[in-house]
Amino acid sequence: MEVLWAPWRMDYILGPKPDECVFCIPSDTDEDEERCILFRAKHCFVLLNKFPYNNGHIMVTPYRHVSKLTDLKEEEASEIMKYITISCDVLEKAFNPQGINVGLNIGEAAGAGIAAHLHFQLVPRWNGDASFMAVFGETTVIPQHLSSTYSRLKPLFDSFVE
Repeated sequence: MEVLWAPWRMDYILGPKPDECVFCIPSDTDEDEERCILFRAKHCFVLLNKFPYNNGHIMVTPYRHVSKLTDLKEEEASEIMKYITISCDVLEKAFNPQGINVGLNIGEAAGAGIAAHLHFQLVPRWNGDASFMAVFGETTVIPQHLSSTYSRLKPLFDSFVE
């Protein structure tokens, strides 16, 4: 397998880990762009992954700090699924991917980078971009800067205001 240089991942791997949970966000929206938050719903929010596996890699996460699906209240689980569906629609409109990986890693052993706070991953895919294992093996090239991706997706999420 050919290995492609992806130095932004090293910032995450070797960089300092915050003491606080990155998914436990403040209620005010002042830092939303800096935190890459694309949309806030009542029980969950959508954000860009700052260390993406592919262009347009986003996440849907509950506000509540929970680590298991069984910890979610029914209204939280329902709203999360709604915004996973909306997120797929937004990604299709913005990037026209040929597929989307949607997943959840529960626990560190399952590959959750932040196991203490559930977060669903949505990764747009194109034929020939790389195999599934290559993407999750950290060997891909991101063709668009994170701030450009944010600018492209944010208005699409804003159009879904309830």
